[in-house]
Amino acid sequence: MNKKQIALSFCALIAAGAAQAGAPLKIALVETLSGPQASTGLLYRAAVKYELDRLNAAGGWNGVPVQITEYDNQGGPAGASDKVKAAIAGGAQIIIQGSSSAVSGQITEDVRKYNLRNAGKEVLFLNMGGEALELTGDKCHFYHFRFTTNAVMRVKTLVPAMKETKELGSKVYAMNQNYSWGADMDKAIKEFAPTGGYTVVESTLHDVNKIQDFSPYVAKIKASGAETVLTGNWSNDLLLLMKATRAAGLKLRFGTVFLDQPGNIGNAGDTALGHYISHAFNIETNKQTEQFGNDYKAKTGHYPTFIEPQTVFGMQMLGEALKQTKVSGDKVNVTELAKALEKVKIETPMGETSIRAADHQVLLPVVVSRVEKNVKYKVDDTDMGFKVVRKFSAEEAANPVQSSCKMQRPA
Repeated sequence: MNKKQIALSFCALIAAGAAQAGAPLKIALVETLSGPQASTGLLYRAAVKYELDRLNAAGGWNGVPVQITEYDNQGGPAGASDKVKAAIAGGAQIIIQGSSSAVSGQITEDVRKYNLRNAGKEVLFLNMGGEALELTGDKCHFYHFRFTTNAVMRVKTLVPAMKETKELGSKVYAMNQNYSWGADMDKAIKEFAPTGGYTVVESTLHDVNKIQDFSPYVAKIKASGAETVLTGNWSNDLLLLMKATRAAGLKLRFGTVFLDQPGNIGNAGDTALGHYISHAFNIETNKQTEQFGNDYKAKTGHYPTFIEPQTVFGMQMLGEALKQTKVSGDKVNVTELAKALEKVKIETPMGETSIRAADHQVLLPVVVSRVEKNVKYKVDDTDMGFKVVRKFSAEEAANPVQSSCKMQRPA
């Protein structure tokens, strides 16, 4: 065999190996990666990369590493829609996003319409953080999966935990932002009043991240005689509200869902002490959560918090579903992948987690915590952290399937 024949034979072997390995699975992270809300988008990126690195170290999919491309949606639905189109044009079969229910709503509709027009070339939307109920309600569809909680799950756990500690009180003020998520929280707070044994003395829906002075709202809270404020507020709308009540001398207890957003405790200071949060992860829960937390810090430089753990666990579920999806051609069959994802059950450090096939809502454990100083893991370089009050199993935390979800499954 001469040199030319040897070279041709070598090239043929390389081509055969590449053909056997197949084309890479392409994932698009369509997130807010710039602007004032980028801090949350960057946390999603860190969590996705953490688990994707583990998946690729174990062989990726079909013999090659899974590829991920980042698209900056700049924090808005219109930008996200354009980026989803670009991602699909670039070969992405899976879209991942989490910051903002409004953006999630746009993406899920874009994916639904694209799939209707492109049978056999479907794409999958993995929603890591959009909590609006409509996403698993009237907007539910087969190619959308939600890996985070929703308003009902948050309030369903927050209320009994605070009641058991006798810090819920009998008069509750519902304070929320005026969009789909805030409306869901407002409704859930009212619906759980009989269970919690409280009266909603007043409720307010206000503009999102536009209010600099919450003192007029605090005056309304004071006049209502409320003992507790239950709120789905996030970012400055939570911090400024808490600080304004403190400045007014009100001794209120807050029940929150986003108090663990990095920087919140640091910015709130002692104002945060004694307040509650319902969330999907607390590193203080058990030895397994500590082990996971320390490994995550070793890989990313910080402990997992806020939306990161649920994103990691969602990516783990994707990895398990990929293992169960047979290779057919050089691209993953997204419909078969979705069917496999419906059946996945994993044991996270928090407990068993699965997907409910009826609406593709994740069923995961939820923990209610209180801000205290006597904790092992302090946050935001303060002397405070989140003390576990009560952990709820996935079954205990689950919300009912909404009657508005009319999911049409592939034939």
